[in-house]
Amino acid sequence: MGTLGRAFYSVGFWIRETGQALDRLGSRLQGNYYFQEQLSRHRTLMNVFDKAPVVDKEAFVAPNASVIGDVQVGRGSSIWYGCVLRGDANSVNIGCGTNIQDNSLVHVAKSNLSGKVLPTIIGDNVTVGHSAVLHGCTVEDEAFIGMGATLLDGVYVEKHAMVAAGALVRQNTKIPYGEVWGGNPARFLRKLTENEMAFFAQSALNYTKLAQAHAAEHAKPLDATEFEKVVRKKFARRDEEYDSVLGDVRETQAELPLPKAS
Repeated sequence: MGTLGRAFYSVGFWIRETGQALDRLGSRLQGNYYFQEQLSRHRTLMNVFDKAPVVDKEAFVAPNASVIGDVQVGRGSSIWYGCVLRGDANSVNIGCGTNIQDNSLVHVAKSNLSGKVLPTIIGDNVTVGHSAVLHGCTVEDEAFIGMGATLLDGVYVEKHAMVAAGALVRQNTKIPYGEVWGGNPARFLRKLTENEMAFFAQSALNYTKLAQAHAAEHAKPLDATEFEKVVRKKFARRDEEYDSVLGDVRETQAELPLPKAS
């Protein structure tokens, strides 16, 4: 960002801060009528100066995920709850149909011992399991990264390769096509079968469909979600044995019409 861009950014920042200060002052002057609203400052998509995320309209980003800076997310990909994708010092590029599961971290490398500037590149239809850490690495199409795995700077995972859950893959390690690596430090374990490699694409597709369901739920208006809560509470079902112990006879109703979204 140039000098002029930084100047505009600073002016915008101080205008926003001034507005918040005036709001606080007005609230204090209200005395007994003072009410301080509790607002979350969390932003799912956040720029860093002129570096802004680019997320396809058909991708799903969970409301409490953080996609920051120079990050691109392709069509049909999903970024799940608690994930952090931080493209501040370099770029993060995620292809189409890829899922980054809950609490995973994707970051980049601006400098390291080898002196390389490393983005993080994740291809199409990749599955990244819960709580994985990917740092300045490359993962090709239809690879599989297990839960809790850590990929360090310069790691290269080829297509249809798998990193087992909990593995630590050291810097500049290359995991060839069709192999499973695991352990700490990660090492070759065995070859994948054709069925296992075919499953990777299916796993990614399953998550794309699941993400669509979550996106639809988050898109519901407040009145629809509140109405559904009432319906579920009134017609909650427990198993017959549980009901018989309580002597409970439950009212049954096949379906209730939900209000249409405006």
